[in-house]
Amino acid sequence: MTLQFKDAFWGVDFISNIGYETIIQRLSDGRRTCKEMEELLKMRASAEEKYGKELVTIARKAGGLYEICTLRTSFDEMKTQIENIGNLHVQLSGFLKDEVKRMEQFRERQKEQRKKFEVIMEKVQKTKVSLYKKTIESKRSYEQRCKEADEAEQTAEKMGNATTATPKQIEKINNKSKQCREAAEEAEKQYITNVEQLDKIRQEWESTHISTCEMFQQQEEDRLSVLRNALWVHCNHLSMQCVKDDECYDDVRKTLEKCDIITDNNCFVEMKSTGSTPSTPIEYQNYYERDARADRNGSAGFVGGVMKRFSNLLQGNCSGGSKMSINEPAAQPTGEPTEGVYASIPGFQGSQQSSEEYHAVYDYVAQGEDELSVSVGDVVVVIDQGEDGWWMVQRNGLTGLVPGSYLAIRGTV
Repeated sequence: MTLQFKDAFWGVDFISNIGYETIIQRLSDGRRTCKEMEELLKMRASAEEKYGKELVTIARKAGGLYEICTLRTSFDEMKTQIENIGNLHVQLSGFLKDEVKRMEQFRERQKEQRKKFEVIMEKVQKTKVSLYKKTIESKRSYEQRCKEADEAEQTAEKMGNATTATPKQIEKINNKSKQCREAAEEAEKQYITNVEQLDKIRQEWESTHISTCEMFQQQEEDRLSVLRNALWVHCNHLSMQCVKDDECYDDVRKTLEKCDIITDNNCFVEMKSTGSTPSTPIEYQNYYERDARADRNGSAGFVGGVMKRFSNLLQGNCSGGSKMSINEPAAQPTGEPTEGVYASIPGFQGSQQSSEEYHAVYDYVAQGEDELSVSVGDVVVVIDQGEDGWWMVQRNGLTGLVPGSYLAIRGTV
C-alpha cells in the first residue's frame, strides 16, 4: 500500500505549517542528493578521462622496437590494445558527462515546477495566518463588548431599583446600556464575518495543501526513479567497460598464444647471423724457413715483397675456412696482367659477384647510410654477395646493403 503525503502531513495547530515544511525539507534534501550525484558523475568522468589519456600516452611511449618476430607482434598488439582501452575510457567519460547534463536538466525542471506551487502555498498560508489573527482579535473585541454590555445592563437594573435614583440618572444609564449592547452586537457581526472568511480561506488552504502534496509526492517519486536509473546506468557503463577491457586483453592473449620461442630465436639467427664457422687459428711461421724457401723459389725480390705486404690479408680473406701457409710456394698468376707493379694475389678470392634478380621475403628498414630499405615483394638486383651475410643490391637506381637472409631468388618462395 502506498502512503500519501496528503494524508500524513497535517498540523494540529490551525496556523501551523509543519507538514508542508517537512515535505519542503525532504525535497530540499533530495535536490542536494541530485547535486551530489552530479558531482559523483563529474569526478568519475574526470578520472576516466585522465586514466584513458594516460593509457594512450603509455601505449605510444612504450618501447619494443628492438624486438623481432612473434614476440614483437605480441608486444605491438599489447600497445594497440592499451591504446584502444584508453580510448574506450575516454569515451566512457563522455557518456558520464552526458548523464550529468541530463541530471542537471531534470533537477532544474523540478525546481521550476516546485517553485510555482511554493508561491501559491506561501500566499495562501500567509492569508490564512493574517485572517486568523484578525478573527482572534475580533473575537476578543466581541467578548469585551459583551462584558461591557452585561455590566451596563446590570448597573441600569440596579439604578432602576434604587429609590434614590432620579429619572434623569435612570435614563442616562439605560442609554449607556443600550449603546453597549449595540456595540456588542456590532462586534458579534464582525466576529461572525471574520470566522466565515477564515473558514473559506481554510478550505482554500486545505485544497491547495492537498494538490501541493500530490505534486510534491509525484516529484519525489520521479526523483527517486531518476536517481535509481542513473546509478543503474552508471553501473552498467562500468560493467560494459570491464567487458570491453577484457575483450581487448583477450586479443593480446590470442596473439601471445602464437608467440613461439624457437621461431623467434630462428628469426634472430637468420637476420643477424655472422658466420657458421669460427675464424682460422694463427699458425707459427719460422722466419728463417720462410726466407730460405723464398730464396729457393727465386722470389726473394718482387714476390717476397708481395708476400710480406699481403700476408695478413691472405690469412684474413681465405674463403670457406681454407688457409694458405706462407711457406707454400707462390703460384704464378694467370690471365691478363693487372696494371701497376703488383701481380694478382695467389689464393685470394674476393666476394662473389652476381647480377641475378632476387625478391625480398621480409621487410627491412635501413639502419645506416650504406644500407637500403626493402619491403616484402620488392625485386632487387644483387651486385655483390658478401661473405659476412650483407649483400650489395640495387633497386630503382638506389644501391645499398641488405641482409642476404631477407632475399630469395626471384620465382621461389
